[in-house]
Amino acid sequence: MKNPRSTSKPNDPEAARQYCLQLLSGRPRTRTELGDSMRRKGFEEEIVTEILERYAEVGLIDDAVFARAWVESRHRSRGLSKRSLAGELRRKGVDPDFVDAAVEQVSDDDEREAALELARRRYRSMAGQADDAVLRKLVGMLARKGYGSGVAIPVVKQVLAEAESDAAELLDEDAHFE
Repeated sequence: MKNPRSTSKPNDPEAARQYCLQLLSGRPRTRTELGDSMRRKGFEEEIVTEILERYAEVGLIDDAVFARAWVESRHRSRGLSKRSLAGELRRKGVDPDFVDAAVEQVSDDDEREAALELARRRYRSMAGQADDAVLRKLVGMLARKGYGSGVAIPVVKQVLAEAESDAAELLDEDAHFE
């Protein structure tokens, strides 16, 4: 039985080019992702290498640009830490130098601010829970996003302090109405 993923023309450079362009039209991809997909499709290594080199020369494939865009997007939309972003890029086969350069565009302040925003957002759904449970849940959530305890714990303590301060202000305002 024929493998449905394999191509009927493993030696056809034009079919390989078209397949690569089709992959790129869906979303940006790394050189490694493209190569792996083309190999799974059944294209010969020589053709895959030739196409990837040519597309890199003309700028259709640029792992450095991909890495920068990935970091900006995932940090902004998902609030991922630098460590998580670097891990994702490494799993996608991006060169470690490109990974480092892309992750450096996120400052420590930006990373802390993203963690703070995530914790504030999540805290709103935890009304009425004990502080120790909230602390544990929020630190755990931030850890899953890749934040170390050196960022997560102070951020969560700040969110809890802000909530306590807000509650105290509300109590003071209520006292004025009596």
